[in-house]
Amino acid sequence: MNPLKRFTLIGIIFVLGTGSLAHFVYDWSLQNFIIGFFFPVSESTWEHMKLIFFPMLLYALFLYSRLKEDYPCLASALPAGILSGTFLIPVLFYTYSGILGKNYMALDITTFVIAVLVAFIRTYCLTLSCRGVPFLIPLWTAVIITLVCFLLFTYLPPDLGLFVSPVPG
Repeated sequence: MNPLKRFTLIGIIFVLGTGSLAHFVYDWSLQNFIIGFFFPVSESTWEHMKLIFFPMLLYALFLYSRLKEDYPCLASALPAGILSGTFLIPVLFYTYSGILGKNYMALDITTFVIAVLVAFIRTYCLTLSCRGVPFLIPLWTAVIITLVCFLLFTYLPPDLGLFVSPVPG
């Protein structure tokens, strides 16, 4: 198995595991203010996007440090994967809950798993194809803007549905 494939599979497991545990860290920390910037502070869809964003960003830094010499296109593929997975969460959540009229925990978990798989498959494919290279700076700029938005909107969320906790199904 080539190193990219091996590290992709490890990354999927890492993000699924850490993202799942991240759901509880804010409460485990006794609602520590600083911890809240990186872990969900509510049940809103926006806060749940952190479950993939921060673990994948952390893994991306590790992965890049390990494979940058052998896979130069990884630099542009990683932010594309991070953004794809992160923003797929609200797309899938609002699609299924809009169709069904409510949300279900099992489908919320499935949404997370699908988003992680799509993020890593996208990263893998773009690393091999190098199609993301012309977009390196805009992709990393979008990751940085998303990071700033997570930090800003954690405690100062806009008055939009994305930032409101959904009513359980």
